[in-house]
Amino acid sequence: MAELPVLELPAALSRCSGRFTISTLLGAEEGSRGPYAAAEGASCDSAHPTHLSGSTLCTRTFGYNTVDVVPAYEHYANSKGVGDAGKGRPSLADLHSILKPDPGRLCAPVSDPQRSNGLPEAGPEEVAGEPGRAPAPEPVRFGWVKGVMIRCMLNIWGVILYLRLPWITAQAGIALTWLIILMSVTVTTITGLSISAISTNGKVKSGGTYFLISRSLGPELGGSIGLIFAFANAVAVAMHTVGFAETVRDLLQEHNSLIVDPTNDIRIIGVVTVTVLLGISLAGMEWEAKAQILFFLVILVSFINYLVGTVIPATAEKQAKGFFSYRADIFAQNFVPSWRGPEGSFFGLFSIFFPSATGILAGANISGDLKDPAVAIPKGTLMAIFWTTVSYLVLSATIGACVVRDASGSLNDSVAVGSPGCEGLACSFGWNFTACAQRQSCRYGLSNYYQSMSMVSGFGPLITAGIFGATLSSALACLVSAPKVFQCLCRDQLYPLIGFFGKGYGRNNEPIRGYMLTYIIAVGFILIAELNAIAPIISNFFLCSYALINFSCFHASITNSPGWRPSFRYYSKWAALFGATVSVVIMFLLTWWAALIAFGIVIFLLGYVLYKKPDVNWGSSMQASSYNMALNYSVGLSEVDEHIKNYRQGRLSACLVLTGPPNFRPALVDFVGTFTKNLSLMLCGNVLIGPRKQKMPESQLTADGHTKWLMKRKIKAFYTDVVAEDLRSGVQMLIQAAGLGKMRPNILALGYKRNWRTASPQSLEDYVGILHDAFDFKYGVCLLRMKEGLNVSRVMQAHADPATLASEQQASTVFQSEQGKKTIDIYWLFDDGGLTLLIPYLLGRKKRWQKCKIRVFVGGQINRMDEERKA
Repeated sequence: MAELPVLELPAALSRCSGRFTISTLLGAEEGSRGPYAAAEGASCDSAHPTHLSGSTLCTRTFGYNTVDVVPAYEHYANSKGVGDAGKGRPSLADLHSILKPDPGRLCAPVSDPQRSNGLPEAGPEEVAGEPGRAPAPEPVRFGWVKGVMIRCMLNIWGVILYLRLPWITAQAGIALTWLIILMSVTVTTITGLSISAISTNGKVKSGGTYFLISRSLGPELGGSIGLIFAFANAVAVAMHTVGFAETVRDLLQEHNSLIVDPTNDIRIIGVVTVTVLLGISLAGMEWEAKAQILFFLVILVSFINYLVGTVIPATAEKQAKGFFSYRADIFAQNFVPSWRGPEGSFFGLFSIFFPSATGILAGANISGDLKDPAVAIPKGTLMAIFWTTVSYLVLSATIGACVVRDASGSLNDSVAVGSPGCEGLACSFGWNFTACAQRQSCRYGLSNYYQSMSMVSGFGPLITAGIFGATLSSALACLVSAPKVFQCLCRDQLYPLIGFFGKGYGRNNEPIRGYMLTYIIAVGFILIAELNAIAPIISNFFLCSYALINFSCFHASITNSPGWRPSFRYYSKWAALFGATVSVVIMFLLTWWAALIAFGIVIFLLGYVLYKKPDVNWGSSMQASSYNMALNYSVGLSEVDEHIKNYRQGRLSACLVLTGPPNFRPALVDFVGTFTKNLSLMLCGNVLIGPRKQKMPESQLTADGHTKWLMKRKIKAFYTDVVAEDLRSGVQMLIQAAGLGKMRPNILALGYKRNWRTASPQSLEDYVGILHDAFDFKYGVCLLRMKEGLNVSRVMQAHADPATLASEQQASTVFQSEQGKKTIDIYWLFDDGGLTLLIPYLLGRKKRWQKCKIRVFVGGQINRMDEERKA
């Protein structure tokens, strides 16, 4: 090999790390524009070469670049976002040209976008560097604390924390409340582990939970989860807004300043509030993030204020409302349940509490706005679950140790300790709440007063501010999450009539239309104006989403999906299965009919995508499962002994059909497909005659088109081709290599050679030789002869585009029409093993042929006719 000149580099311009030498080849201005920064090394990328003094400096010992370029993600995964430009890849000819030494050209050429099926692309750095063009503004990006942990904590600390957890503690008791909390956290933690595994399974872009699942596990599961999760978040906006409106209504009621009445006030305040939140969301992610930080600080202050209030000695006003600071007997009484009202059951309270634990995906839902989603999502989500769980457990235990269940709120109910006629725990503290407790008309106490935390705290308005912060931050997070998930789903066009909502605006690609749709859904549920009615609806949909997420991860694990390679070390497929099972069980224990409706919706959405087969390929776990099942069944056939029943049913009619291009001989395809359809194997074989280098591009160009032609014609068959020097050797290859294991054809079907009178002797010899070869390889032979012939290639070749020729043109044949009351004549000459009778029998089972009668003509000696007929 000729030795190429090597330019010596100064030691200052190169540094060695292991087997890689990283050299600084460009100046400061040029290096800043390359696809790989100079600090990370300059190397030669055939698609994006770097130049120095008019030539590329990439020579190595073997005459071509041996230092690998950092792999481009787009080359290895079809996971580009909608509208992303493709990165050009070198063609095979470009790669071959690298090996040819050329002193004037020291590296691979720039790839031709048309030859390499790439798209010409100017990176954002290059565009920004063009003269006269201002640099594009950088979008906002968040780390794991601000982008995930705080966002998740705010979404978990919602309306239930302040307004329903004390009431749930009074109903279920501290013990069962802790069980409800831990059950909810178990489901959300396992789901958080699954989401963490998905987020470390590949490159994460915008689209949140939907993008993570659809790109990792396929569009079937991702589409159904994305749609349900987006709807659940939209309803959650209504739940948190109603909690805020309920607090404002209570404040107005205390000051006798109601707008209309208690119910309509919630509706009015809720609609106004969600409208303001919509305005904050439309202002952009930066404003939304600042608002979330403010809400977070307010909530922390309110928590400190509450804990300080529990240790401050109770005033007479607070004692009248049931607060007596920490007392062991109060803790003991509130440790056990005291069920009241229509929601007074374990699972009834669980359905109300569970939405408070469902904010774990708030960070994943803005995955496109995170600096490093693969690190931020696992770390931030799990930390948020831990700290919020601690807060829930502490709050339920502390308030359950300080406040009795029933109190009148009247200072006149103060009595001497041990007074006769006084019943209940408060009597030992000098208060008689017996009358209202017996009539169940007490206005205060854990069981009756939703604002118990405000009453216990050191400064009540701070708790009110905390309620405002928790409810508004959760509503805002859901209002941002739902449109972003829905936008990505709309852009992928998995479902009809929703593409309108996929359009984005501004530098952050904000889904304005999705915001408006979420706003309309939220307003619709706000009009219900009943928090205890909205919460179970959300519980059902969130549990359904979590069950699907965990099952999807489990399914991908057991099917060994090629696209499932998470690097998250704490993920377990069995934990995911447990989480999915628990979620489903809880759904049916809460409301069985609602669970059936939810799963009915999921099955419909899943079935729609499976039926429509959208033009996407993201490495579906369903595809992996189908492949594994087919592989297992195919291997399993090798262990099954052949029996006459099985042999006649499937193997006897497994056909290798010499169609050439299938659309050239549609009648042959239709005829064989009629008796192999849904019963056995059919392979359409094509022999490409000529030099391998010349014919291989033709094979690659037309193979997919031929397969699509078969699918469009609804023929269940495979297409395969070989390149050979002549027809006979090509057919020999097909006969010996076609099929897999026992899934191999044993019948060769081909057309009758009509031009045998005028054909060359070699052509006739090859044709007859193919028939002999088939018998030598133990194949049955089926010849189809038609008066008008089989080959329609002259008509088909009127189209110049081979791809169009292969996939679109559909010629009609006699075998596609109703046959009516015709006859199928069989001439029985020799005992051929039954093939002569089997084929017409299989034809007669089809609807188009079922009216036809079969006639068998038996030859031979006259004195043996009866015996032959019986045989």
